[in-house]
Amino acid sequence: MSPKVVAVIPARLGSTRFPGKVLYRYRGMPLLYYFWRQLGAASFDRLAIATDSREVAREAEKFGAEVILTSKRHRTGSDRVAEAAKELGGDVIVNIQADNFGLRGRVVAGAVRRMMADPKLRFATLARTITEDKQLFNPDVVKVITAPDGRALWFSRYPLPYLQKVRKGKRSSQFRFMEHLGVYIFRRSGLKAFAGWKRGDLEKAESLEQLRILENGERLQVYRTSARTVSIDSPQDVKRIARIYK
Repeated sequence: MSPKVVAVIPARLGSTRFPGKVLYRYRGMPLLYYFWRQLGAASFDRLAIATDSREVAREAEKFGAEVILTSKRHRTGSDRVAEAAKELGGDVIVNIQADNFGLRGRVVAGAVRRMMADPKLRFATLARTITEDKQLFNPDVVKVITAPDGRALWFSRYPLPYLQKVRKGKRSSQFRFMEHLGVYIFRRSGLKAFAGWKRGDLEKAESLEQLRILENGERLQVYRTSARTVSIDSPQDVKRIARIYK
């Protein structure tokens, strides 16, 4: 029997950069609706939204999403997903953060298949090439460096790696810098372990939950993708998704 794959979108109203973002109206529907729709329930055995907000839950149920209400105490999306997974089940659980508008379910499902082909892997994620210097120096764009086999070595909001000798021109063209995408693929045992670990000093310093995996000595596999997405960090950014959602 094939492993059951459950995808969860953690959604909260308290976004630091854009409070209430998931319920912001675009063409009469909340942004969360478009993100949920683009993933496509058919790409997974189960697709749900995990939230601590009854307002978010009501809106999500209106457009047909399965919703799991969680505690308000969670500091990260993966901790919220871990609580939801207790009810949802699943052998492989995917945390898909609602920051990558335009990300298709088939892209995530492809990464899941690659992970499942290696029974030793408990954690995996996605990354893509950085093509602009403004992305490289934007702290909201998380950078990742990997070993040749794709194993994550580190994540940071600071440009990684540091280039000691920089030529004139675009710095982003002088090294294959990688941007991390907010998708986390867990085997059930891995997610349970993640939720049981305390937040480490490095995770707190960078405010990056994936560092918890590395701080605890686990392997986090990074799969490269060419998928292009749009991040919405302010009401002014919403117009950028017009080319995605007609």
